[in-house]
Amino acid sequence: MKLASIHIYPVKSTRAIDLPASEVLPRGLPGDRRWMLVDEQDRFVTARQHPRLAMVETAFDGDVLRVRAPEMPELTLPLQPTSPRRRRVRIWNDTVEAVLTTPVADAWFSQWLNKTVQLVQMTDDIHRQVALDYGQPGDEVSFADGFPLLLIGEGSLADLNSRLASPVPMHRFRPNVVVTGAEPYAEDTWVRLRIGEVEFEGVKNSSRCVFTTIDPDTGSKSPDGEPLRTLQSYRLGEGGIYFGQNLIPRSGGTIRVGDVVEILESQPELARVRQG
Repeated sequence: MKLASIHIYPVKSTRAIDLPASEVLPRGLPGDRRWMLVDEQDRFVTARQHPRLAMVETAFDGDVLRVRAPEMPELTLPLQPTSPRRRRVRIWNDTVEAVLTTPVADAWFSQWLNKTVQLVQMTDDIHRQVALDYGQPGDEVSFADGFPLLLIGEGSLADLNSRLASPVPMHRFRPNVVVTGAEPYAEDTWVRLRIGEVEFEGVKNSSRCVFTTIDPDTGSKSPDGEPLRTLQSYRLGEGGIYFGQNLIPRSGGTIRVGDVVEILESQPELARVRQG
């Protein structure tokens, strides 16, 4: 098995940036989900509620992040905050501090979504604990939903697409790392693995939501509810519809496309889904 691709999503719910290699930090890949939108009630905003957010593209360029969307002026964000102002924000069941960005960024995203929002940033001095049901004290995560990284096997997507009338691309599922050469859904059972020089713990099969039905090219939801409807027919387990494996890094280092993926421990009895 090998590492097929690496992806980050600098602003939560926006499009991926594909990478040939990446350092691995305790909270995940550098630059991944370090910015997030929040509403007037301090709650996080995603493409689940506002699918147009999935159309937004980002690119790192020196000391700035460039943000683009159709028929919008380019937005430039400094990687280092220019203001000390902070705000307590809520993401799922967590409340964390976040650094305010700029009024220009707030206005840009508010115009794009036709909703009043504010763009906030997680800097290195801000820490968010992974849920202790799955992680250890000190395990941390960025503005990702719950875990530092998400892994999906190409074989799993191929199996899903064989069941769909219209195949979907991998980016619908927003993984950080994609593995080639594994049997479909083999990642369900991986509890310890090494990618290149970095060791990871597989802590929870990833439960999927309506986000998988959003086409980032059009910013609209699939009218037929696919691929979530088909996933529900055979990947439904206790507590959710599962596709992919959430990872926590257990060592540091760098991963590269083409790295060997070695399974150090697999526990089939931990799979949360019965195949159908």
